[in-house]
Amino acid sequence: MPIAGIAQPDIVAIGETLRLRRYDGNHSFALAWYQDPELVWLVNGIRTPYTPERLARMYAYLNAHGECWFIEAWENSAFRPIGDVTFWQMDMPIVIGEAAYRGHGVGTRVVEALVRRGRRLGYRELFISDIYHYNTASRRCFEKAGFRAFEATEKGSRYRLVLREAPADGKM
Repeated sequence: MPIAGIAQPDIVAIGETLRLRRYDGNHSFALAWYQDPELVWLVNGIRTPYTPERLARMYAYLNAHGECWFIEAWENSAFRPIGDVTFWQMDMPIVIGEAAYRGHGVGTRVVEALVRRGRRLGYRELFISDIYHYNTASRRCFEKAGFRAFEATEKGSRYRLVLREAPADGKM
């Protein structure tokens, strides 16, 4: 189970034309996204395209650490994958793989939906492990959802979103 004791739904609807579909082990279509050196630069700080083996290792890691999802958009009477996101309290890596969907608020809508999930799960805070300084789109996306930089990293910053304040006595 990706998040201990928490059942991951198969689908999370985000409006009528956008949804999250639970990762099912099939990711071959996503290799094309990770062949784009600019996308890989924003995600990993390198420009080397992924191999099928590296992509499989990435999804295995993400699925083992959190709720791994494909972002799907309604197109031509069917949903089709356009990106991926993984949700757990300590990170929320997101990739809009299809270039035509970048810069249109898809990432913001996905992050807002996962923030709502974090609230429903009773989390006090959510974190982003690292957003590189040069990844302005990602910074804007998470800042729109209320995340704030709180710690410098080698190439960027860690971000945090406080969902609810701790009681004054420190007890949960």
